[in-house]
Amino acid sequence: MWERERYLSLVTFRRNGSEVATPVWFAEMGGLFYVFSEGDAYKVKRLRRNPAVRGAPCRVFGTVTGKWIPGKGRIVTDDTALVSRTERAFDAKYGWQIRLFNVFSKLGGKYPKRAWLELTF
Repeated sequence: MWERERYLSLVTFRRNGSEVATPVWFAEMGGLFYVFSEGDAYKVKRLRRNPAVRGAPCRVFGTVTGKWIPGKGRIVTDDTALVSRTERAFDAKYGWQIRLFNVFSKLGGKYPKRAWLELTF
């Protein structure tokens, strides 16, 4: 769907219904989109409370470049086989950038605390 896009603007919803958009890296596999984040990030907490999301292709700082699509999200961190496939998809898509990012994430102790999100649009 968005093979050539590098960033996705992911909208999650606060308790009061207001939107919070965050530009994220993503990998698409089998029509589903996968995103990772710090496990205690607010977008993960919001998604845990409300699975409704919206997504649109964007630039690195969040400038939306396409149309918004409503969807649903869920946390899939406990599915180790799926996370492993998703990590390979990120590696294939982002190459040296994701490998370098992962090195610093591991050095900072954040890598094992990641939450993996599955998005359906």
